[in-house]
Amino acid sequence: MAFSHLSGETLSQWLAEQTEPAIVDIRDPDSFAAGHIPGSHRLDNSTVAGFVADTPADATVVVVCYHGHSSQQAAQWLVGQGFSEVYSLDGGFEQWRHQYPERTAAS
Repeated sequence: MAFSHLSGETLSQWLAEQTEPAIVDIRDPDSFAAGHIPGSHRLDNSTVAGFVADTPADATVVVVCYHGHSSQQAAQWLVGQGFSEVYSLDGGFEQWRHQYPERTAAS
């Protein structure tokens, strides 16, 4: 089993329809604080064990990074942990920020 790619358009539609995937952002703390998708959670080495333990294996998980490259590796890792519906956001947060500035929050 492998992860799937997800377009910003599809994620935007899911959020508009009140579909609430688990959105995890693997960027560094300062980048996340400066801007992120509302409702997303920062995932790093210190939080990943809790995420894996607390999130149902059948949850829809969307992984976000800077430009959509590193998220692919993280998404594949999550599939290896037993998650069945994992997506990597194409273009990452940078593309999301340009397409949907109104759907960007800062901490």
